[in-house]
Amino acid sequence: MFEGYTWAELGSIFVMQGFAGLILFSVLVMMALGLAIIFGQMGVINMAHGEFMILGAYVTYLCSNFFSESLPALFPGYFFVAMLAAFLASATLGVVVEWLLIRHLYKRPLDTLLATWGLSLILQQIFRSIFGAREVGVSLPDWMMGSLALGESTEVPINGIFVMALTLGITCLVYLWNYRSAWGAQMRAVVQNRTMAAAVGIDTERIDRMSFGVGCGIAGIAGSAFTMVGSTGPTAGQLYIVDTFLVVVFGGAHSLLGTIVSAFAISQSQSTLEFFLSGSMAKVLTLLTVVTILMIRPQGLMSLRIRS
Repeated sequence: MFEGYTWAELGSIFVMQGFAGLILFSVLVMMALGLAIIFGQMGVINMAHGEFMILGAYVTYLCSNFFSESLPALFPGYFFVAMLAAFLASATLGVVVEWLLIRHLYKRPLDTLLATWGLSLILQQIFRSIFGAREVGVSLPDWMMGSLALGESTEVPINGIFVMALTLGITCLVYLWNYRSAWGAQMRAVVQNRTMAAAVGIDTERIDRMSFGVGCGIAGIAGSAFTMVGSTGPTAGQLYIVDTFLVVVFGGAHSLLGTIVSAFAISQSQSTLEFFLSGSMAKVLTLLTVVTILMIRPQGLMSLRIRS
């Protein structure tokens, strides 16, 4: 696999692919953080999570067009407005979906799988009807263009660095929300013992609804980041949903640190293997490795004790 490469070339390859893996890691982490909140707390298998990401991507696309045409002087900072709009749009849709659909299907995981799969198809068709079947891309501000040279043959894109910084910020906010706020304490109480949490006065239905909305909103922010590294299409979200579920299950559905470690391991493995092998073979090897580890440790890399 490494034949024909010098040590210097291999070093450059691993650095470049490692950075590409970090960009994939960033998108997977933001997707998985939202999914871990939904799947880890409520046991809902949300197959439409990728469509919430694409909703955020389309909102970013609309903001890009609006600022470039109507407010060109403010265009360099439009992305921050787009991220907020993407979060609000995806979170609002998530709250509505939880109230109309998900709350009737708790404790029925197979039903949630089928229902959210149908929802994903509906959202894909809505996106196709509004934006067309072709993929669209956003215009990036000048300060996000270009790359930084790390050596004679190694360069990293500035927008990739921004995506990683954004992921770090979102992860810190999720940590503070989850472990340093009254809302997070209530959410963790519901996860550990729903019956007892309700008995001490916690509105578990409200916690579920808002948590589902926040999880979908984080996916919307991931969609904003996705527009910087890929094109947006009606079915683009389905390309990431399997990897996202793999990250959550492999890391441990209730563990924030496990989600991050799992996303890093999977993204780096896929990015490096894809350079030397085909993309499909890289996914196969990664999946086989994850399945083997889960056979030995079915609770994932890191687990949280849950009282039933």
